[in-house]
Amino acid sequence: MGASSAGWYVYILRCSDGTLYTGTARDPCARLQRHNGGRGAKYTRSRLPVDLVFRELVGNHGDALRREAQIKRLSRQDKQLLISSVSGCDPVSSADH
Repeated sequence: MGASSAGWYVYILRCSDGTLYTGTARDPCARLQRHNGGRGAKYTRSRLPVDLVFRELVGNHGDALRREAQIKRLSRQDKQLLISSVSGCDPVSSADH
């Protein structure tokens, strides 16, 4: 999947230690590669590898930042529900990136 001109995404990564990391990107698959290459957020660098388990297309960058903040305020249990609600399927497959 290449960079999308459609807008920004909010994404959730599952880190190797089981923690969840939420971020924003125009291309979450490319961002995942940067995270796994050690060029992502400082938080994920010591928790590699990470898997993309959720992504949601939102409008502009401001919308993405607001949605990111909203997700970060959720409990871990609510984040897990959000992840599992995506099209009623398992985490985003590696075939998607």
